[in-house]
Amino acid sequence: MLDADTKAQLKTYLDRATQPIEIVASLDAGKASGELLSLLKDVADSSPLVKLTESRDDPHRKPSFSINRPGENHGPRFAGLPMGHEFTSLILALLQIGGYPPKVEQAVLDQIRALDRDLDFEIYVSLTCHNCPDVVQALNLMAVQNPRIRATMIEGGTFQDEVKERQIMAVPTVFLNGTEFGQGRMSLEEILAKIDTSGGAREAKKIDAKDPFDVLIVGGGPAGAAAAVYAARKGIRTGVASERFGGQVLDTLGIENFISIKETEGPKFAHALEEHVRNYDVDIMNLQRAKALIPNTGPGKDLIEI
Repeated sequence: MLDADTKAQLKTYLDRATQPIEIVASLDAGKASGELLSLLKDVADSSPLVKLTESRDDPHRKPSFSINRPGENHGPRFAGLPMGHEFTSLILALLQIGGYPPKVEQAVLDQIRALDRDLDFEIYVSLTCHNCPDVVQALNLMAVQNPRIRATMIEGGTFQDEVKERQIMAVPTVFLNGTEFGQGRMSLEEILAKIDTSGGAREAKKIDAKDPFDVLIVGGGPAGAAAAVYAARKGIRTGVASERFGGQVLDTLGIENFISIKETEGPKFAHALEEHVRNYDVDIMNLQRAKALIPNTGPGKDLIEI
């Protein structure tokens, strides 16, 4: 299934795993199952920590497979062939199950682990979808971190009957416990904000406890990122309040008019912006929206209520 170069890259990634990884494949006699089995054998051959087991009689979608630690059963599941843009989702799921730490703040991991109800996510994707992997990877991470969470990526081309039955018109489309949860690009923080009803109140308390900023930038797009960098360079206490860092750039596939960059993709550009800003002492507060500008009656500059 994989060419020699891809196999070599996969082996390099899986060398970072430190714990056993169990893959259980749910298969039938169809062509799609044969292709999936070929891919999974390539994965298993890439690391001695990976064990592959085939099953022909379990109740899950066929073809599909789960990734778990030994003795667990709540890890990510992929229904269909996770190639194209979803190949990265597969690699990250393998690494996280294999003990490689995710690049997520500890407070977010703690919030995921504290969720105390059963959550079964189904994510319908296409392999050419640019926004799908972010959603799949966010929900896979949640499944890895919390045994009460399930996440299944469903490749619509393989399961067309489900797509028609559920009247899915766009991808990604996410179902939670059988009910439509959302469509389009969603970050991990946005997903948590929708399901953790107490999260907003906790975040508000954290913001209320912060010392006043010398500069508070409302909006996390390119202009806000540039303002934050230049303010922080001067030693000014700087904060950025935004619904999602990157702004509308996150929804832009191709960017060809940014000086010095011939072409790039919106999500990639937004990630680079955030990395640049986080190199400085800037407090980024996502999932925030400015409600009003309130003139300060005391000493100092105007304050912004968010």
